[in-house]
Amino acid sequence: MSQSISAEERLRVTMLFSVIVHAVLILGISFTYEQPADSMPSLDVILVQASSAQKPKDADFLANANQKGGGESEKSSRPRQPETSPIPKARPGLAPLPQKAGAPKPQEATPRAVLTGGKNADFQVKPITEQQREVPKLDALTAQELIERSLEMAQLAAEVDRQREQYAKRPRRKFISANTREYAYASYMRAWVAKIERIGALNFPEEAARRKITGQVVVTAAVRRDGTLESVEMITPSGHEFLDQAAIRIVETGAPFAPLPQSDEQIDVLHITRTVQFLTGSVVRGQ
Repeated sequence: MSQSISAEERLRVTMLFSVIVHAVLILGISFTYEQPADSMPSLDVILVQASSAQKPKDADFLANANQKGGGESEKSSRPRQPETSPIPKARPGLAPLPQKAGAPKPQEATPRAVLTGGKNADFQVKPITEQQREVPKLDALTAQELIERSLEMAQLAAEVDRQREQYAKRPRRKFISANTREYAYASYMRAWVAKIERIGALNFPEEAARRKITGQVVVTAAVRRDGTLESVEMITPSGHEFLDQAAIRIVETGAPFAPLPQSDEQIDVLHITRTVQFLTGSVVRGQ
């Protein structure tokens, strides 16, 4: 059964569409297609495995480390790897080698060696008898022999004491050279060298000055506590005998020197090793 639409309902629908059309025309309502919103901003960072100490001035990409690119291409290309992860290769690996024991394998005990007589089958080792093990008795010493041995022991004891006393009385010595860093001995050696240079200039060898020969001699001078010279010896010659003799003569002429400086070591003899240089112009230097 169909339901009929009345004239009043048609009028209402017509009025509704009429109002909508007039509102669109009057208010200027329009419908347009809206573009989709842009995506959120992102930062493209490249992960590299190598780095360089120098920072590039104009970088083409951002990475986790500084990397100064190179290659044969004139265009800058994004660093990348051909694969994202290592691919297993069909290559035979190294099989683990069998481990050898550190200690040797136990072996059966070898029979104990027996002393034999070689071709002589009748040879036998005779055991040591009790009589052979006994220590032979020494004859008793007489009173005269005891006195003589006592005197010998006393003489030996006196000799040992005398050598010990001589060893204790030996002078305490100290050896210094140009590498000395102690202030007391370094200053003393500086004054000693200055005196040698002054005396050497006054006693310069005439033959060296006439022939204009130069050279250097390494000498060691032993100076006692009071400044007197105990000895002087040549360590390294110069190749000219008159220069070697002149160096020794200059040190002997400079004696006596200043007394040794006071120190906790209480040195009795100071050995000074220096190089005496003979230069042109009658100049003597101590190095």
